[in-house]
Amino acid sequence: MRIKIVLHYAAMVITIVGFFMLLPLICSLFYREPDLFAFIISTIVTSGFGILLWRLTPVGRELLTIRESLAIITISWVLVAAFGALPYVIAGTFSNYLDAYFEAMSGFTATGATVINAIESQPHGILLWRSLTQWLTGMGIITLFVALFPVMGVGAVNLVKSEMPTLISEKVTSRVRDIAKSVWMIYVGFSILEVISLYIAGLPIYDALTVTFATMATGGFTPTQQSIMTYHSWSVEIIIMLFMIIAAVNFRLFYSLFRKQKFRNFFVDPEFRLYLALLIGGSLLVTLDLITNSGLSLVDAIRYGSFNTVSIMTTTGFNNADFNVWPAFSRAALIVLMIIGGSTGSTAGGIKITRVILLFKNIYRQLLQTINPRAVITLRVGNSPVQEEVINEASSMSILYLTTLVMAFLALSAIGLDKITALSSVTACMGTVGPGLGLVGPMANYLWIPPLGKIILIMCMLLGRLELFTVLALFVPSFWKWR
Repeated sequence: MRIKIVLHYAAMVITIVGFFMLLPLICSLFYREPDLFAFIISTIVTSGFGILLWRLTPVGRELLTIRESLAIITISWVLVAAFGALPYVIAGTFSNYLDAYFEAMSGFTATGATVINAIESQPHGILLWRSLTQWLTGMGIITLFVALFPVMGVGAVNLVKSEMPTLISEKVTSRVRDIAKSVWMIYVGFSILEVISLYIAGLPIYDALTVTFATMATGGFTPTQQSIMTYHSWSVEIIIMLFMIIAAVNFRLFYSLFRKQKFRNFFVDPEFRLYLALLIGGSLLVTLDLITNSGLSLVDAIRYGSFNTVSIMTTTGFNNADFNVWPAFSRAALIVLMIIGGSTGSTAGGIKITRVILLFKNIYRQLLQTINPRAVITLRVGNSPVQEEVINEASSMSILYLTTLVMAFLALSAIGLDKITALSSVTACMGTVGPGLGLVGPMANYLWIPPLGKIILIMCMLLGRLELFTVLALFVPSFWKWR
């Protein structure tokens, strides 16, 4: 393990984040608000530290190992959240650094769990920074780094695969930087399109921009206390719902569409078909439950049921109703969708739909082999055979995900949270959803949670966003052995 290389690349990532602080700085200057000085200081400290660390750790054109790539990813995410918390602390948004770090980690992991009580009372620059942190890391801050800067071929592959494991396939590793650029261009293109659409629908340009940042990152931060409910607009909700659905689709499909004109890939892709089926089926079931057990009209049930189901499954976390008071079935369905999440290679969190497909196909294969032990059955997804190591990864990841969820749930229960709040807060943070149920529902926040509980949830956010193995590998003793 070459610590110098790890710190060198982490320094470059920190510098990128420091320069992006100029955007909320300009916003604060435009609105003439006092958080201007917070962003001036934060920009200087963050970019200055990044440049200094980069200069102190010069490296040659050496290939990155897998271990070094994993270390760069985890250390970079921990550090960018640490520096990303500075504007909150300096501007006086929070009275303690832990709350600032919680908000920053929630932003950078696109979780959307907030510890701000009165959101509208915050300066425009601070609220823009909240949403910008989500957008920056929606497609991965390291993936952005690879797209912007030349990284050695194998090193680039390891970096992107460690942060976005399913974005790059084995067949295209030689073009990983080109793919990273293309994916980010598609991401930016969709973002511009949403901003224009929301502005035409009647949102002020500031709101359109901040909501878009959160939508495309499936993050959920808004500049308003009551999320999308504040706007009371069918057209705004439909536009946001459309882009939430887009953001949770595997971006490799968009890459094939825009670069190779392969539109049919959407219809033959098993993950995309199941994704749509779950969105439509979940929305219908929740809508029927709201009509039957909440007495909502058909129109209101469709409006609230579909929007919140899409928001939860795409792990965005927006809401246009208080789903915390919905019937038991609807709330249970939302919890299940939080765990499943969106597609692989998207900005969404959760276990991911491809892994769910592999798990159930493997279970069915085991049932067939129980009947006929001598049968050799190849597991296929679509028409493609799946390698055993991929099946093992999906099984291990799912088991580890659920095990971590249970352990964190028990830990929060041990410090005094009721079972609904404890379970939903862990599920929401692991799945990078944001709002949960109980005392962390869509009309509440995470401010009241004890410091130890916040630390546990911060770890859940990081583990959920980086899909566990990337982070937990650093705790294996042999990981730190030289070379």
